Amino acid sequence: METIIERYGEVQGRFEELGGYALEGKAREVLAGLSFSQEMMDSDVSALSGGWKMRVALARILLMCPDAMLLDEPSNHLDLESLIWLEQFLQSYEGLLLMTSHDREFMNRIVTKIVEIDGGALTTYSGNHAFYEQQRVLAEKQQQAQYDRQQAMLAKEIKFIERFKARASHAAQVQSRVKQLSKIDRVEPPKRRQSIMFEFQPAPRSGEDVVSVKKVHKSYGSQRIYEGLDFQVRRKERWCVMGINGAGKSTLLKLVAGSAQPDAGAVTIGASVKMGYFAQHAMDLLDGEDTVFQSLSDSFPQAGHGSLLSLAGCFGFSGDDVEKRCRILSGGEKARLVMAKMLYDPPNFLVLDEPTNHLDMATKQMLITALSHYEGAMLFVSHDRHFLAALSNRVLELTPDGIHTYGGGYTEYVERMGYEAPGLRS
Repeated sequence: METIIERYGEVQGRFEELGGYALEGKAREVLAGLSFSQEMMDSDVSALSGGWKMRVALARILLMCPDAMLLDEPSNHLDLESLIWLEQFLQSYEGLLLMTSHDREFMNRIVTKIVEIDGGALTTYSGNHAFYEQQRVLAEKQQQAQYDRQQAMLAKEIKFIERFKARASHAAQVQSRVKQLSKIDRVEPPKRRQSIMFEFQPAPRSGEDVVSVKKVHKSYGSQRIYEGLDFQVRRKERWCVMGINGAGKSTLLKLVAGSAQPDAGAVTIGASVKMGYFAQHAMDLLDGEDTVFQSLSDSFPQAGHGSLLSLAGCFGFSGDDVEKRCRILSGGEKARLVMAKMLYDPPNFLVLDEPTNHLDMATKQMLITALSHYEGAMLFVSHDRHFLAALSNRVLELTPDGIHTYGGGYTEYVERMGYEAPGLRS
């Protein structure tokens, strides 16, 4: 018994040293940071959706406080509040962090080194993503200048050799220069990065009133989402919808798009409004046996072969990629295909629910560039702050005490309110 008690004391001390007594509290703190409610924390993991299960897996890793963390797109499936909490957690993390991400703002706040993989070569840059972009452009300019200087020198030498190779009096000089040229390390020109571009065809003009939401009530079971919601979108307005998890952001988009019906009140679409709706579940509606090209041609049977190939190329499907079957596409490829189909026949009102999820940085930038020239109205939800800041000119904030609207875009909203998301109010 004494031996057992002695061993128990040792183990108990070690358990306390490892933070065992604080473990449950820390677990709840991490889960709360990732937007889990108390009810969800105590429920069965098997009842959660795929996105929430990903958060559980992330929480387990964060709770371990390992010496090194490898995170593959950790910002996917997170709302803005959770994303900002994760930023703060990782900023204070003292171990090694190696991650991939397509969220430039997230990277700018966390990383201190960038490793670029390009053409089988690794290049390391010190600094965050913004510094990496500057340095990459500078390095490409320097390499181009070196290449141009060497090409000019080679042209001069080759011209000399061609001119005097038949003269016996210059044979030694010609041979010497030929030998020198064979030993020169050739400078390669910088790789030209393909930037994908998409331009909207002119959309038909809508009326001034695009959509009107009047006295809308909406509940899911005992959970009341809206009570007498009033909201209006007018032509050329670009509304980003802000709100904590469960505030009803996606529900509002579903009501506007007609995929959900209000319990009371009315949602009225204005005159000559042609809507394009992007939702995550839309990717599940693709026919798995269709190829990418078949999917596009089925949607646009009157379009020419070349036009559809060009469309596919804009959204990252080039060469044999257009023959891929939809069932083997990645989440990002499915999202790009759905977006291509939605934007080819241009709507004048876009309703977008997390459109940048799964998109690589090049496609995301292409989408931002295209939408910045878009003439129609927009209503969208996103946790990507670069996307929010670049495209919004109105903010709709959903709070427990009602809705609040703000003129100006997301950048002005942050400056005015002093926080980046409603759940971060002091």
